[in-house]
Amino acid sequence: MREVRVRFAPSPTGALHIGGVRTALYNYLLARKHGGTMILRIEDTDQTRYVPGAEEYILESLAWAGIQIDEGVSKGGPHAPYRQSERKEIYKKYAQKLIDEGKAYYAFDTEQELEAMRERLKNAGSSDQQYSSSTRTSMSNSLTLSDSEVKQKIAAGTPYVIRLKVPANEEVRLQDLIRGEVVVNSSQVDDKVLMKSDGMPTYHLANVVDDYLMKISHVIRGEEWLPSAPLHVLLYKFFGWEKEMPQFAHLPLLLKADGNGKLSKRDADKAGFPIFPLNWTDPKSKEFSTGFRENGYLPEALLNFLAFLGWNPGTEQEIFSMKDLTAAFSLERIGKAGAKFDIHKAQWYNQQYLRAKSDEELARYLLTSLEKEKIQCTPEKAAKICSVMKERITFPKDFWEQGKFFFQAPVVFDEQVVAKKWNEDVVRFLSAFASELKALTQVDAASAKASVDKTSQVTSIPSGKVMQALRVAITGGASGPDLMATIEIIGKDEAINRITFALENIKVKVA
Repeated sequence: MREVRVRFAPSPTGALHIGGVRTALYNYLLARKHGGTMILRIEDTDQTRYVPGAEEYILESLAWAGIQIDEGVSKGGPHAPYRQSERKEIYKKYAQKLIDEGKAYYAFDTEQELEAMRERLKNAGSSDQQYSSSTRTSMSNSLTLSDSEVKQKIAAGTPYVIRLKVPANEEVRLQDLIRGEVVVNSSQVDDKVLMKSDGMPTYHLANVVDDYLMKISHVIRGEEWLPSAPLHVLLYKFFGWEKEMPQFAHLPLLLKADGNGKLSKRDADKAGFPIFPLNWTDPKSKEFSTGFRENGYLPEALLNFLAFLGWNPGTEQEIFSMKDLTAAFSLERIGKAGAKFDIHKAQWYNQQYLRAKSDEELARYLLTSLEKEKIQCTPEKAAKICSVMKERITFPKDFWEQGKFFFQAPVVFDEQVVAKKWNEDVVRFLSAFASELKALTQVDAASAKASVDKTSQVTSIPSGKVMQALRVAITGGASGPDLMATIEIIGKDEAINRITFALENIKVKVA
């Protein structure tokens, strides 16, 4: 088998979209499965769209996600440089080769001439208004001008581009690992620009030349590049690189949760979830976007979720470590249909990964929050709190946000519970329960439960009728983790103080 060499080749035009992280993940999994190489290449040929800080953002995002780069930007390697803007002379050489062999040509058309051509074809009722084999003969290019005219224009500094000379009416075939055979007639492919007037290559020339020179074995990229694939196949053919052409795999789109259309940043903003891996502030517009990391998603949970957006293992298993994903992954198990981006499933994955951590690991999240709040807590106590709370939380910050009552006695109480449950029986029960607690040397969950049962017997009040009121007295809320465990953690004296405060401050509603 050919050595597996894959590349993730983002453009530094802004924050890395979560779909880009999925593309990087699939490339990474294939490389790791076959002992291959993961390359990071920055495709920055469109300097007008370059955004400062975007490249650094991409590197930080991949590092956070745990997608390790073997070769490329930030790593170096035998095919450096890995930024396309630093490889201009390489592309010029290959563009000139195509010119010399009659497979590409100079085009001097102005924007006004191009617009006039499109308008002329539109008025003639043509559905094809592209610069192609049917229109190039009427345009200003080296196919219609004499050699001397071409040389004069170039010498005079007349702006020009280099276009690929696409053959007329020829079948272009591509075997896609996800979509099967793709056949396109060359009449549907326009004479794409390979080198722009500023001397920079377009994506089409640069990515084919780089993939060849960097010995890329598989090109795994988004579905939006499928229409360009026949053009890339033609370039491999024109350069005589057909045997070295990589295998293509065009990934399905990420769709909105309802499956109705492609997922956009606007959709994510509207639904209240991130679309970028990390926080991002656009340096031009100053628009701030929150990231998955800062929202509390664990990288391993997010990658597990992303892996299933298009791929499936063929089993019922849903939780996969990176090692498991590597072993199970194959391009053949990626589907063609768009994948629905269900943020609730992402949250479910986060819950599962948090619950799988030890109490001591989870305690670090809580201790970090407490440090910000300037609240003292031992690691042992933090671990106990996380143990009783972990089945209820989705994000690390929830340990603090949903567990403040462990450190702060309630001063306000759930109004609905008070209105429905707080009565004379509750007052009698809680007073007796507080007395039971006082009689104990120390309180743990078992003794607290025994005290509840004893109080129920002594007062002849069923515990089921007062437990929610007791929870409100202890925590202020209507729901939460195991109440007896909560009493154990806050301690006997604090539990008695809270019950006493509630009895003094919650008025019994008179019927």
